[in-house]
Amino acid sequence: MKITDVKTWVVGNPPPGIGGKYFIFVRLTTDGGVTGYGEAYNATFGPHLTAAMIEDCAERYLVGRDPHDIETFFRRAYSSGFTQRPDVSMMGCVSALEMACWDIIGKEAGKPVYVLLGGRVHETLRSYTYLYPHEGSVHSEDARGRNVYNDPDLAAECAAEYVRQGFNAVKLDPAGPYTAFDGHQPRLVDIDTSTRMVAAIREAVGMKADILFGTHGQFTASGALRMARAIEPYDPLWFEEPVPPDMPEVMAQVARGTSIPVATGERLTTKWEFARVIENRAASIIQPDLGRSGGILETKKIAAMAEAFHIQVAPHCYCGPLVGAANIQLAVTLPNFLILESLKQWDGFHAKLLKKKIEWQDGHVIPSTEPGIGVELDEAVCEAHPYDGEHLHLQMAQEPLFP
Repeated sequence: MKITDVKTWVVGNPPPGIGGKYFIFVRLTTDGGVTGYGEAYNATFGPHLTAAMIEDCAERYLVGRDPHDIETFFRRAYSSGFTQRPDVSMMGCVSALEMACWDIIGKEAGKPVYVLLGGRVHETLRSYTYLYPHEGSVHSEDARGRNVYNDPDLAAECAAEYVRQGFNAVKLDPAGPYTAFDGHQPRLVDIDTSTRMVAAIREAVGMKADILFGTHGQFTASGALRMARAIEPYDPLWFEEPVPPDMPEVMAQVARGTSIPVATGERLTTKWEFARVIENRAASIIQPDLGRSGGILETKKIAAMAEAFHIQVAPHCYCGPLVGAANIQLAVTLPNFLILESLKQWDGFHAKLLKKKIEWQDGHVIPSTEPGIGVELDEAVCEAHPYDGEHLHLQMAQEPLFP
């Protein structure tokens, strides 16, 4: 079996844009006509340039080769151009292509990928959702600019609604601006808003749901600890990425200074970056994103390292449904799985992109038993929604918070 063709799509994500401005998908095809799909969670360069990078990587290291040779592909791409170090852009490309290889491998074997990774540990997967405002509902922004991201009452109503739907964990990130110049000390107004938001949600949901407190590496260690002390009374399940991801030694200062479990990992790639988190005891929950972390097998290795230190895994997903499907395949196999990020109930445009949507019921994802990664991309929908914008998937504020 040999890979003979590679095709990419940059798909625009229509309003309300849950999961980002666009999704980057790839399809690999073998000489036997078997197709495999993957997705990159890659935002460092424009999406069309990233799609071209995926094609370049495939032409150099996959086309004409057997998709089963995952280790060989990873080492060649990881070492591309005399690098041999974690490269977030290359790993986004590798992750998408490796995911597509596993999709082919599973289809050839007639088995879900999780069977080939050691088998199922979990029958279903507990999931959480962000507090996304519901279009046209009381949670949408009102004339005074209030929404679920800045108003405690609206956030509490939204959280209670998700609990009624079946979720038993919800996430929010009310901690204020984040910029290219972080970390910074939190403003008093941000500490106050965050505390009131978390308090209101806890009052609304009681013990029915965990609260996941998200940040984006905004703070210095001392600033993060000030924020942590303010929200500790409401017992969040985690404090996410309290400081920038480049110095796990600093994040470890936060982990030692708060009772809230620290979570991190959406911006990290490969076993080498996660190893630094683990050896520094910087987090007790890791959040690899399968569209960036280095692929399914690489992240299985990361999870195994974490397991040896009693660290749990909560796969990250703020992108499209193929990363979501790959997360599911991996999470099912992990003894140290904690919870899965879900884009609400995988409905809306995420469902339209697939020939059959990801199954969700009573707060849990139901893993597919179909071969490969368990879902099939609807190529016609991809073709009908091209992205022609100039913005990146995500972007930090470009000026300092305190100029």
